Amino acid sequence: LERSVLRQMISVVSKPGILSFAGGLPSPELFPVKDFSDSIQQVLDDDPDALQYQPPFRPLKKHIVNLMSKRGITCTEDDIFITTGAQQGLDILARLFLNPKGHIILEESIYTGIQQVINPLQAKVHAVETDLDTGIDVDGVEKLLKSGIHPPFFYVVPNAQNPLGVSISLEKRKKLVALAKEYKVPIIEDDPYGFLCYEDNTDVCLRSLESDWVFYLGSFSKVLAPGLRLGWMLAPKHLIPTLTVIKEAYDLESSGLIQRAISAYLDKGIFEAHLNSLCSAYKIRRDLMLSGLEEFFPKGTRWTKPNAGMFIWVVLEKGIDTAELLNFVLEKEKVAFIPGYAFSVAGSDARNCLRLNFSNTQAEFIRDGMQRLGGAIQEFLDMQSSTQ
Repeated sequence: LERSVLRQMISVVSKPGILSFAGGLPSPELFPVKDFSDSIQQVLDDDPDALQYQPPFRPLKKHIVNLMSKRGITCTEDDIFITTGAQQGLDILARLFLNPKGHIILEESIYTGIQQVINPLQAKVHAVETDLDTGIDVDGVEKLLKSGIHPPFFYVVPNAQNPLGVSISLEKRKKLVALAKEYKVPIIEDDPYGFLCYEDNTDVCLRSLESDWVFYLGSFSKVLAPGLRLGWMLAPKHLIPTLTVIKEAYDLESSGLIQRAISAYLDKGIFEAHLNSLCSAYKIRRDLMLSGLEEFFPKGTRWTKPNAGMFIWVVLEKGIDTAELLNFVLEKEKVAFIPGYAFSVAGSDARNCLRLNFSNTQAEFIRDGMQRLGGAIQEFLDMQSSTQ
């Protein structure tokens, strides 16, 4: 087993003095530190047994039911399975569904967490393309299904996919759900960025289109703080006991203290205002980065225009190796990004692509960083041209 390329890179590009557009992190200055600190203290004062082993906290589940209604999803407390972060939920579902050396369909560039989950099981990956405007190639998925490939699940991040920042079109969402039902393949809908929406038209969740065949993964990491390590899954009630048995091998239970503290925080009725402030700040940062791409990046560069989330995917001209480019930019301008190959599944090639994160850089530094990055990329391209 090896650490993901992404994790290794982040440790390199996060050194002091580096202006980093690399990590997929929320902004720490926007964490609700005082309000959450008060919530933890309130729990410790009122319920010292919160420090004991505890079953899932039902008042928190009630809050999650309400949060899901804001995403257009109808569920009950009995549909909710508490996890220690969404990543744990993903790993539990992979263990439930995926047999060793089984076949799986993934997008060519995809969240490294799913790759880390399936790699120990030596899964055979069948890659499909992703349109930078409309998302996963659902026709390509259908073609693989018709050829006899029968994956144990579909994994998608429908809203502001990591690393591409692309949201799947409604037409494709409906077709993917229809394929799931026709071929009896459950969908894992990973939705860490769905609440971070910067446009008026909120995308429809797959779970709101279909409840029996969609397992929804949610998380507090991007909307409160990742250090809380708390998420949830929506799953059929009859599978909750099985999921519980699998989870017990990881950690017995998710932190009772954190569950109660988040519930106490949500009791205050201030979460919506906090979420609005996040979306306002991140929208400003996204727009600054998009403007920087338009103003400073080489002619012919393409990029996504995310309506939610934290990432922009940039496509440079063919033949450019962004791993080499990263070394050049770090040396010359001390600006960091993640090369596209870090997200590539076996057999796919994104060496001329890179991922930019806008959420974790304060607004006043973005324009300068983009000017330095764009100028360094142009210089790198000019050097490449002169040696050919």
